[in-house]
Amino acid sequence: MTLDNFESLLEKYFTFWDHLSADEKNLLLSNAALKQYGKGQSLHNGNDDCIGVFLVNRGTLRTYILSEEGREITLYRLYEGEMCVLSASCVLSSINFDVHIDAETDCEILLISSSAFAEVSRKNIYVECFTYKQAADRFTDVMLVMQQILFMSFDRRLAIFLWEELSTNEPGNNTISLTHEQVAKYMGSAREVVTRMLNYFASEGIVELSRGGIKIMDRQKLRSLL
Repeated sequence: MTLDNFESLLEKYFTFWDHLSADEKNLLLSNAALKQYGKGQSLHNGNDDCIGVFLVNRGTLRTYILSEEGREITLYRLYEGEMCVLSASCVLSSINFDVHIDAETDCEILLISSSAFAEVSRKNIYVECFTYKQAADRFTDVMLVMQQILFMSFDRRLAIFLWEELSTNEPGNNTISLTHEQVAKYMGSAREVVTRMLNYFASEGIVELSRGGIKIMDRQKLRSLL
């Protein structure tokens, strides 16, 4: 991909682009690279150095935290046009938040050098404000997840999870292609707890369970649990 192609992507997704000087634009462009990641591939883990800022051009990334026991809790997903900042601790020096990032689907990611982005952010107030706004938005997502874990009943948490997963499907597709084990992993729960609650949902006619999939049978009932 040429620098012109990179510039069209950055101009499309970065609201601060028109407020950059020619030198600042050139610095970001010359330190950008388009990367391909396969489904399930790890882009970043909490022990890695800050290798750069991720901008999603195609696909979906899942950001999560990992306990010492190996339990995962999904914090949020990143879709086309969204930027990952919680992994960029070297860009946001006041934030120390270790996250893991995996490609949930086949992805195309624009990777911008952390040193180049940090330099532009230090010199340009528009870039700094954009970056901290992105971080604030992500922390809102994180706090919502923590609130659900600490204060919500599990049936409501599961209903919210299923509803959000359903919203990513194509119109008319009511099947969530996840196993009970995957749901438990994404929610930071035990498979037995997930299975027990899904069986209850099935008895209420909300879902239909099959091998490797959960079909939503009654959207209205599911929504009433949110």
